[in-house]
Amino acid sequence: MDPQLVHRRRWYILAVLTVSLLVVVLDNTILNVALKTIADPEQGLGATQSQLEWAINSYTLVFAGLLFTFGVLGDRAGRKRVLIGGLAVFGVASLLSAYAQTPDQLIWARALMGLGGAAVMPQTLSIITNVFEPQERARAIGIWAGAVGLAVAIGPVTGGLLLAHFWWGSVFFINVPVIIAGIALIALLVPESRNPRPGRFDPVGVLLSIVGLVALSYGIIHGGDTGDWLTPGVLAPIVGGAAVLGLFAWYEARTDHPAFDVRLFRDPRLSAAVASIALCFFAATGVFFFANFYMQSVRGLTPLQSGLMVLPFAAAQLIFSSRSAAMVRRFGAKAVCTAGLLLVSAALTAYQFVGEHTPLWVMGAVFFAQGAGMANVMPPATESVMSALPREKAGAGSALNNTARQVAVALGVAVLGSVVASVYRGDLADRLAALPAGVREAAGQSIEGAHAVAERLGPAGESLIGPANAAFVHGMHTASAAAAVVAFLAAMMVLSWMPGRSPAGGETTSAETPRQRESARG
Repeated sequence: MDPQLVHRRRWYILAVLTVSLLVVVLDNTILNVALKTIADPEQGLGATQSQLEWAINSYTLVFAGLLFTFGVLGDRAGRKRVLIGGLAVFGVASLLSAYAQTPDQLIWARALMGLGGAAVMPQTLSIITNVFEPQERARAIGIWAGAVGLAVAIGPVTGGLLLAHFWWGSVFFINVPVIIAGIALIALLVPESRNPRPGRFDPVGVLLSIVGLVALSYGIIHGGDTGDWLTPGVLAPIVGGAAVLGLFAWYEARTDHPAFDVRLFRDPRLSAAVASIALCFFAATGVFFFANFYMQSVRGLTPLQSGLMVLPFAAAQLIFSSRSAAMVRRFGAKAVCTAGLLLVSAALTAYQFVGEHTPLWVMGAVFFAQGAGMANVMPPATESVMSALPREKAGAGSALNNTARQVAVALGVAVLGSVVASVYRGDLADRLAALPAGVREAAGQSIEGAHAVAERLGPAGESLIGPANAAFVHGMHTASAAAAVVAFLAAMMVLSWMPGRSPAGGETTSAETPRQRESARG
C-alpha cells in the first residue's frame, strides 16, 4: 500500500482498530452483568457458581496464555492477516456463545473467544506503531488506551440495555455484526506490516511462554476462586509457571534468535513502564471488580443502573486519555505517570468513605478520579514501552504490554477478591454458625449468596442482610486500602526509575534509536 495513502488514512485506520479493540475488551465486562441471568434455569442455562466462574476464566486463561505468542506471530506472518483471522475466530466464537445450550458449551465457546481476542489485541497496538510517525504516535496510543478504559466502563451499560430487551445470548451476538463490518474495513484500509528480517523461528521460547503464562494464570485464577492460596493445587501452578517464565527469560537471553530479547528490560523506559502498567491495573481493576457487587448487592441497583454509575469513569477516560500526549510534551512522561498513579491511589483511598448509605454521587466522583488517574498512566507508559523497541518488534512489544496488564488484572481480581472474601467470612462467622448447615456455605461464599439465603429463609433470614452488607463493605474497605498502597508504591517506583526530561527539555521516554528513526522515515 502506498505510504502516502496510508498517511492520509491513518486516523481512519485508528478508528477501525479502536472499534476492533472495543469489541474484545467490552466482552469481558459485558458478561459480568449477564451472570445472574445465565444462572437462572428458566431465563438462562441454570449454570452453577463454578460454571459461571469458568465461563469467565476460560476466556482469561487462553487470552493471557496466547497474547505473547500471537504478538510474535503477527511480527512474522503479517499483523493485518493475524488481526483479520483473530476477529473471524472471535466472531464465530461469539455466535457459538450466544446460542450455547449448556454451561459446558458456553465455557468452551468462551475459550475460543479468548483465542481470537489474543490474536486481535497485540496487532491493534503494533499496527498503530507502524502507521503513525513518532510525533503523532503518543496521541494515537492515548486514544487507543482510552478505548480500553471506555470498554471497561460501557460494558455494564450495554449489557444492562441488552438484557432489558433481549435474551442473555444477545450480550455475545452483538459482537457479530460489528466484527463483520470491522473485517471489511480492515481489509480495505489497514496496510500489511511485518518484521522484514524475522530471523529463525524460536519454537522453544514460544512454547515456554505459553506454558509459563497458562500455568501462572491458572494458579492465580484458582487461588481467587478457592480463597486458599496455600493449597498444592494453587501453589504448584503459580510456582511452576513462574519457574517456567524464569527459564524463558534465561533461554531468551542466550539464544541468537529470541522471540523476545529480554535484555531490553535493561532499558528503564521499558521496565519501569511495564511495571507501572501492571501495578496500576492490579490495584485499580481489582477494586473496580468488587465495586460492581457493592452497587448491585449492597445498594440494590439494577444491572443497567450500576452500569450507568460507571459512566464517570468512561468520561474521564475520554477526556484525559487523548490529552495525555500534550501533558507529556509539557511535563514529561515521568511526571505525568507519577501524578496519574498518585491520583489512582487517592481514588482507591476514597473508597474508605463509601458505606452502605453513602450518596451515590460520591461513588461517581471516585470513579471519575480513578478514570482520570488511569488515563494519565496507560498512554505514556504504553508509548514508553513501544518507543524502547524497533518497529519490526512492535508485535512482541504490544504483546508484552498487554500480557502484563492481563496477568495483573487476573491477579488483582483474585488477590483483592480473596481479601474481601476473607474479611467478609470473618465478620460474618457468628451469623453463619447460626444458619442451617444446608445454606451456611452459600451464605459464606459471597454477598449474593447471603442475599439468596435470606430470601429463601423468609422472615427468619432478614436479620442476615444487614450484617452481610456491613461485612462486605468492611472487606471492600480493607482491599481498597491495600490497593491504594500498591498504586502509591507504583508511583514511587516510576518516580525513581523512569527516565525524566533531558537537560535540553526533550523527553527521553520518547526517544528513538537511529535505526528506528531511519525506519520511520522509510
